[in-house]
Amino acid sequence: MQSKQRVIIVGAGPAGLMAAECLSQAGLQVQVFDAKPSACRKFLLAGTSGMNITHSEPYGDFIQRYYDKADWLDSALRNFDANALRDWCRGLGVETFVGSSGRVFTEQMKAAPLVRNWLKRLRGAGVEFYMRHRLTALDGTRLGFVHEGQQIEVNADAVLLALGGASWPKLGSDGSWQTILADNNIQLSLLRAANCGMLCHWSEYLKEHHAGSPLKNVLFSFQAGGQRVEKRGECVISQTGMEGSLIYTFSKYLRDAIESTGQAQLHIDLLPDQSLTQLSHKLANKRSKESFARYLKRCTGLTGVKSALLYECQSNPQQLAPAQLAACIKALPVGFFATKPVEEAISSAGGVCQQSLSADLMLHQLPGVFCAGEMLDWEAPTGGYLLTACFATGRLAAAGICDYLHQPRS
Repeated sequence: MQSKQRVIIVGAGPAGLMAAECLSQAGLQVQVFDAKPSACRKFLLAGTSGMNITHSEPYGDFIQRYYDKADWLDSALRNFDANALRDWCRGLGVETFVGSSGRVFTEQMKAAPLVRNWLKRLRGAGVEFYMRHRLTALDGTRLGFVHEGQQIEVNADAVLLALGGASWPKLGSDGSWQTILADNNIQLSLLRAANCGMLCHWSEYLKEHHAGSPLKNVLFSFQAGGQRVEKRGECVISQTGMEGSLIYTFSKYLRDAIESTGQAQLHIDLLPDQSLTQLSHKLANKRSKESFARYLKRCTGLTGVKSALLYECQSNPQQLAPAQLAACIKALPVGFFATKPVEEAISSAGGVCQQSLSADLMLHQLPGVFCAGEMLDWEAPTGGYLLTACFATGRLAAAGICDYLHQPRS
């Protein structure tokens, strides 16, 4: 009786485990290696405060969230889109629902039940797990690991690398695989912070009095090439700059501008519910001997961190004419000089370049070795897009492995 062909997956995150499921269903022997003691550590952390698994928006809008890599990821995501992912969750006994923002959450709002059921199903299908094995060498489909201080060498018929990016290194995604692939002449794009806080040169006054303050109901705008990007929401003023969902949405554009010119700037509408005309009319009603702070509060309602930000980013706003002041409030310029470190980001950009891979994600330089997940050179905003692409590329790579090994796809 002919033995099963052996596939080794390095990385027990969503991409690696999704590939493991597909490959085991195709009748292959699947072994998953990971440096950490348990699987899906970053996935589990992301799901502790609301498991946002995907997004419900129409596919035409959904695919554009992957920026300039949308065309590359299209085949993977069309074959495993948000609806398919929700069906897959249901198959594991986990229902999902669409939130008010269009984001899709698991019913229990946690990742743990999903991961627990998934691992049970994988083990029941014969998938073997080898934890605390750190990849140290790659020579085609021959791999070297360190396990409890011992060097181990294993061979496979095919290999999938699903090692993540460089954010949250304590959970396993530390980017150490870059050296191994670079030694194999694989073309890589530098791993950089994505969905991250941005750094500003705040004054001591702002840091002392308003660090930690939420900046609510504001509209950010940024000129990206010939396109104006706008989004409404909230973020937090920090000691070093800005944190939170709204600034994360703009972090790619700001990071790219900083890499190009050394600095970046966006504009904040502090009062998006009032038009420029309305605001100008209100500000024209200045009373004699009235302080500027009182005048500003009476006419616009600006107080606290919003008022402080106006002083911070516009020199001498009290000297502006009403129309000029209104224009400043509606488009306050804020400058940034760097992103927060990639280790502190939600996700990372960069990784294995598209040119290094076949359409089914096999490395041209290393036949039989495939890549999937966040270690590929793509990025997306938060909102479920990151996880969906990790699952989808895991499935695409699994299909490629089946074709490579001349096995029918599951």
